[in-house]
Amino acid sequence: MINLEAKLNQKLFDKDVEQKPTRDGYGEGLVAAGEKDNNVVVLCADLTESTRSEGFAKKFPERFFEVGVAEQNLATIAAGLGVNNKIPFISSYAIFSPGRNLEQIRTTIAYNDSNVKIAGAHTGISVGPDGATHQATEDIAIMRAMPNMKVFVPCDAIEAKKATMAAAKIWGPIYLRFAREKSPVLTTEETPFIPGKAEIFYSGKKPQVLIIGCGPLIYNALLAAKDLEEEGVGTIVLNCHTIKPLDDKKIIELVKKCGAVVTVEEHQVAGGLGGAIAETLAKNYPAPIEFIGMQDVFGESGAPKELIEKYGMDVVAIKDAVKRVIKRKR
Repeated sequence: MINLEAKLNQKLFDKDVEQKPTRDGYGEGLVAAGEKDNNVVVLCADLTESTRSEGFAKKFPERFFEVGVAEQNLATIAAGLGVNNKIPFISSYAIFSPGRNLEQIRTTIAYNDSNVKIAGAHTGISVGPDGATHQATEDIAIMRAMPNMKVFVPCDAIEAKKATMAAAKIWGPIYLRFAREKSPVLTTEETPFIPGKAEIFYSGKKPQVLIIGCGPLIYNALLAAKDLEEEGVGTIVLNCHTIKPLDDKKIIELVKKCGAVVTVEEHQVAGGLGGAIAETLAKNYPAPIEFIGMQDVFGESGAPKELIEKYGMDVVAIKDAVKRVIKRKR
């Protein structure tokens, strides 16, 4: 593997590669942000342990607020804090926040440009046995469409920590997306994380397709790129951790180089990363594109790995999408 702009974990393809949920990085980021700024406060809706807010609650009990099972209150209380010089983070499962409290997020947080950071945990179908009712696969689309809202989808626990700390320093509403399941730690402390700037994680010889991914599925994209290189198909893998604002300049530059795109996300293909990329290409540089993600269906109960395979987000599916899009190139 050739690492250009990002320094990746050297044990990335070993059997003993470290595995850690991205939600753990959020918890660590909260504590680090709280240590740096006394204005950081955390609110949770009765899911302190699950969302990894407990570390902050134990270290800064005077700055932690347990709202209970009341996600609408969670958003509106935070909105008030956010317009009064505090930096509130609100934590819940994404199916409840932004799912259940969407109107409050829209009207009290986004409309007022309140300085609230919304942490949506347990996203995607890798939530597994909890089933469709708890598998948020529409949240990126919902939040991307919200005026004033930025959207971060970190690829691993280390990047999740960096994203959380960065969010505390940026004024305005931000949605941070995290997963429950353990996933490979791809990056290191030295790997760049700049909000709004996508990072090249892999560049093969004579790249024919740009693979753009976000979240833990970037690992599957890297595995697919490695296999494809051995088959004589060159790709570039781009980690698009910021869905909004999108790094249009770099994306267009790389699409011009490759001529075709495959997007990879654990989310509905409509309105998420794939939708954002398609909009950018339609406006600036039309090119063939294939979408890896949930294809207008709900998930179901099952083991995370089995669900990723069933819904076409595994390594084989990514490789097949790359080969399909190559055939569509002019």
